[in-house]
Amino acid sequence: MTVALILSGGSGVRLGADIPKQYIEVNDRPVISYCVERLSRHREIHAIQIVAAQEWQETIAGWLEKYDAGRKFRGFSLPGENRQLSICHGLDDIRNYADDSGVVLIHDAARPLLSEQMITDCVRAVEGHDGAMPVLPMKDTVYRSVDGRTVSALLERTEIYAGQAPEAFRIGLYYEANRRLCPDRIRQINGSTEPAVMAGMDIAMIPGDEGNIKITTRSDLERFRRLAAERFNSR
Repeated sequence: MTVALILSGGSGVRLGADIPKQYIEVNDRPVISYCVERLSRHREIHAIQIVAAQEWQETIAGWLEKYDAGRKFRGFSLPGENRQLSICHGLDDIRNYADDSGVVLIHDAARPLLSEQMITDCVRAVEGHDGAMPVLPMKDTVYRSVDGRTVSALLERTEIYAGQAPEAFRIGLYYEANRRLCPDRIRQINGSTEPAVMAGMDIAMIPGDEGNIKITTRSDLERFRRLAAERFNSR
């Protein structure tokens, strides 16, 4: 069983909007609906769990009537103090209906341009591994700075990659990797794959998608508005 865990608990404060970015309407539909629909229609996704604040759950449930085409939604999980604790809450709920040998595919509601091919590639890349994540190679020269003001070292660009979502993991192994970091170290985690790497899990890298943008700033939102108008209005 493969379960998609959609993270939609963020407040989106960096965008400066009145509501969280994932609920802003673009092309007459909320941002979260784009990945929900894509995941729901994918044949290798069997269930969907959504992390969302209590006050948004009823609204999201209404949207699901239209965009959860495959009727795969299984339930809501409450957000945690940070992104990784939100994932932990989702894992706790997923383990009530999915076997530990299954796969959890973690995706951000604020990444609306998730492609069918990326879902397929992530899920299939887990075969023979403990997990998989899409990455992009670094195009620019990369430097390290200890104090944030002066250059400390030049890093080897060919050994550095930028991670993307979705990331896929074996449910049981990933749950244990996160549990070992609780209750304190989990609060210092910045990326979904970090607990897996710390636990020694075998994580495969697959080619990322430069079009799989994450909406973080106002300029990201405006870029998505343009892309959505081009891609979805032309159908």
